[in-house]
Amino acid sequence: YVAAVYEHESILSPTPAAPVQRRSALELMGRNLDIYEQQVLAAARQGAQIIVFPEDGIHGFNFTRSSIYPYLDFIPHSHSGKWNPCREPYLFNDTEIVQRLSCMALKNKIFLVANLGTKQPCERSDPRCPSDGRYQFNTNVALAADGVLLATYRKHNLYFEDAFDTPPEPDYAFFDTPFAGKFGMFTCFDILFFEPAVNLIKQYNLKQIVYPTAWMNQLPLLSAVEFQQAFATAFNVNILAANIHHPTLGMTGSGIYTPVKSFIYHNMESYGGKLIVAEIPVITADYKTNLEKTPGRVSEKGKEQSPPSFYAEMMYDNFTFVPVWGEKGDLQVCANTLCCYLNYQRAVLTDELYALGVFDGLHTVHGTYYVQACALVKCGGLSFSTCGQEVTDATALIDFQLWGNMSTPYIFPLLLTSGITLDFADHMGWKNNHYFLSKNRTSSGLLTAALYGRWYEKD
Repeated sequence: YVAAVYEHESILSPTPAAPVQRRSALELMGRNLDIYEQQVLAAARQGAQIIVFPEDGIHGFNFTRSSIYPYLDFIPHSHSGKWNPCREPYLFNDTEIVQRLSCMALKNKIFLVANLGTKQPCERSDPRCPSDGRYQFNTNVALAADGVLLATYRKHNLYFEDAFDTPPEPDYAFFDTPFAGKFGMFTCFDILFFEPAVNLIKQYNLKQIVYPTAWMNQLPLLSAVEFQQAFATAFNVNILAANIHHPTLGMTGSGIYTPVKSFIYHNMESYGGKLIVAEIPVITADYKTNLEKTPGRVSEKGKEQSPPSFYAEMMYDNFTFVPVWGEKGDLQVCANTLCCYLNYQRAVLTDELYALGVFDGLHTVHGTYYVQACALVKCGGLSFSTCGQEVTDATALIDFQLWGNMSTPYIFPLLLTSGITLDFADHMGWKNNHYFLSKNRTSSGLLTAALYGRWYEKD
């Protein structure tokens, strides 16, 4: 099928915390919707059957709970599949935004997914009802090609979003399409948690995901395109990921991903939006990664003295590292119950410092979640203290096998190359209770090769 995602440079309110009337809120959002309208038309002309827009793309961010109120639409949560906002605008008040989105879908005969702020009044008798008498949600809507509202999803894992409430129960949101079956839907930070993202995919055996996001890149392990690709690979799904474009805030990185191929946009240099349109195969059955290839095991005999281990901070976590010296070798580094192994050969000797790092513990900065990670990274400079820094360019070409005795089945294989480009492993998967990733010769200089494990039960 043909899919489109739009990385949108949103027109932001200069004073998001200031109270405004609904009229001026609609005026600002209308300017973003004008851009959406052009992009929907452009995508439809290229044959796209579905288009996805980013999180916060219509209203922006940095609101307070009260200042966002005029920007919120009312959307009946349980009314999905019955209401056509474009054709029945009179059914509910305060639905101007979803009406416009519905009309774009209808006019261009395209499925459309967008993110907006919504409100829902609640009863004083509801113990969770906020003191102002309403819930405010960060919401995705999916609209059919005839404009009908198919599904709504209220973001569950909020990322410092004071303006919004967490829904009482996780939403498991998906909708059906004639061209690719069911699509699941979640937002941004949700991708790092079991609920509802992983549970949704497992429970309903979903193969296509739409993913609006407003993601701030964090190298070496959590750049947007890097993790989006790893998620598609780990769960054997297609992902249509639309990010916001604000390079000054570190926000870029969208794409259309299959488990074995990706069409990405990552641009920290220039401004303006970007439409990606790609044709991808519908995933139907589960295909299994080839696990028969055994990673080269470290031979115990003649094992050279391992280089000294050292500690450095990476992603706000205290990693234990060993330097990757010389043109080839076998390394091992452990922390808690996790041991990581690397067998490597440098195709081209450069004076860049690489290190193999391990972390097995609770990550506590900007969210709390348990990580098990084995990571081969390029350091920022030549001293140990630079390992774990954000690096965007590299020249070293390395053949490697990386493996670890991970305790969780949820492993995201990361493979990032120079200039924030993606590469694909030759082989990966489970063998003898170890997860491995192997690659002969990356397409360009290696930035990160990692097994990023999420141990959800220990969150």
